[in-house]
Amino acid sequence: MEYIIEYGVFLAKVVTIVVSIVFILGVAFSNSNRREKGGKKGVIRVSYLNEYYENLSDSLKIAVLDKPTLKLLEKAEKKKAKDEEKKSKKRAKNNAKTLDPKTSKETIITPEDERKKRVFVLNFEGDVGAESVSSLREEITTVLSLADESDEIVLRLESPGGMVHAYGLASSQLLRIRNAGIPLTICVDKVAASGGYMMACLADRLIAAPFAIIGSIGVLVQLPNFSRVLQNYDVDYEIISAGEYKRTLTTFGEITEKGREKVKEEVETIHDVFKKWVKEYRPAVEIDKIATGETWLGSQAKDRYMVDDIRTSDEILVEAVKEHDVYEVEYEIPKSIQDKLAGAFHGAFNKISSSLIFPNKNTNFQ
Repeated sequence: MEYIIEYGVFLAKVVTIVVSIVFILGVAFSNSNRREKGGKKGVIRVSYLNEYYENLSDSLKIAVLDKPTLKLLEKAEKKKAKDEEKKSKKRAKNNAKTLDPKTSKETIITPEDERKKRVFVLNFEGDVGAESVSSLREEITTVLSLADESDEIVLRLESPGGMVHAYGLASSQLLRIRNAGIPLTICVDKVAASGGYMMACLADRLIAAPFAIIGSIGVLVQLPNFSRVLQNYDVDYEIISAGEYKRTLTTFGEITEKGREKVKEEVETIHDVFKKWVKEYRPAVEIDKIATGETWLGSQAKDRYMVDDIRTSDEILVEAVKEHDVYEVEYEIPKSIQDKLAGAFHGAFNKISSSLIFPNKNTNFQ
């Protein structure tokens, strides 16, 4: 027992030292970056996926087919491209001109049935803090500046969930797409659990791979508590706060039954909101049966109406490029070595400080 107590004290010292080092280095790198990069902004990169898939196919054709066959295919493709160019020119000539009542200027309007449907592909890889939302919000803003109801947005989503406020913001970004009336398809190849599933619920069409992990509709708060270890060594730990429930759970302070009950009440409230969210956007589910914190494979989730179809994102995109213009949109912020190191230090510091200093802020979807 004495060994366990000594180990607990040692662990507390190590955590304190690590937090201090990470904080100092993080501040140093942050200040250096702030001086150097000023207001550095990211850039939008757009890839035409039709061309990408076509190049993949061409590479195989060149390696496998004989020259006469390749010549015939090349001739057919040139003819197809020429026909497409003619159609494009014809559409341009048939553009209708109208007077905009707001600006009194002539604007050109192309009837929606005269152009190909556009599919915009976004990607979201979620961690505990849903850090990718900073790129997602810019990508959505960009796409919404051009897309209309005749287009479609496909989001490839992978996330095991994380902090409530972070995934609440990520979900709100997807809500912008729904509010704009643009069809949203979400594809899950590996996992959309907890906060990840909260995001996935917003899809007009939710696709999952057969063995993707789906669900985990639950909430938890967890942290270690060393109060009894400190008491055994006659170490006092004081918290001075204003507000009865300002600090209910702490790492080193004694946890009262009243504080524990308050946190439990908050967790239940968040869980109820989570359940209502899922039910609102997936009305066919039996919410009380699936909101148990359990997870299911994609095929099992389909039986529970948690997803709409069992396919991979590759199938969806390969099918889309046959009929539509498909564009992948990515927001990237150029990063120097200092940026990467600073980000790593800040990430480590935020993760540690969130659990030790602000435990009530670290409520997670699970």
